[in-house]
Amino acid sequence: MIQLHAWGTPNGKKIPVALEEMGLRYTLHKVDIGKGQQKEPAFLALNPNGKIPAIVDDDTGIKVFESGAILVYLAEKTGKLLPREGQARADVLAWVMFQMAGVGPMMGQLGFFKRANNEAAIERFRIEVERLFGVMEGQLGKQDYLAGEYSIADIATFTWASNHAFVGLDVTPFPKVQAWLARVAERPAVKKGLAAFD
Repeated sequence: MIQLHAWGTPNGKKIPVALEEMGLRYTLHKVDIGKGQQKEPAFLALNPNGKIPAIVDDDTGIKVFESGAILVYLAEKTGKLLPREGQARADVLAWVMFQMAGVGPMMGQLGFFKRANNEAAIERFRIEVERLFGVMEGQLGKQDYLAGEYSIADIATFTWASNHAFVGLDVTPFPKVQAWLARVAERPAVKKGLAAFD
């Protein structure tokens, strides 16, 4: 059993989606970041950085924080959604890092500055997010999923990219990304994982 400590943000949503895809049993402990629960001692014992998500694997006692690290841990635990070796593994990990270092932070900043109504910052981050979506558009023009087969790279990126309307991003210029978003959204485990926070 996996103890999942998270909130319904793009990073938080990745983990129940992955758990559902991998067929792992879990208990969701909602950590209300609006109330600062991620900064309380009990949560800081799981993640000293005070950010969601974090997990505890009851089978091993292992604690993992950072959504990308959790995805890799769960994939390695189950042998699912991450090839064990070779170029296919390297591709999945590269696309996970693309999300962790690019799509997530840039969309997060775009959303923040959009709410703050800082036009210069909005323009800077909008341009970068559009560039990143262009990279995905090119990749998805060659194959149905980011790293070839459906993987943790798609889970990691989907929860952010599907948030495009929230940050005011027009995805009309990215039809391959739109088709990919629709494909991923139709997966039963994705639907169930996203509903975990309802």
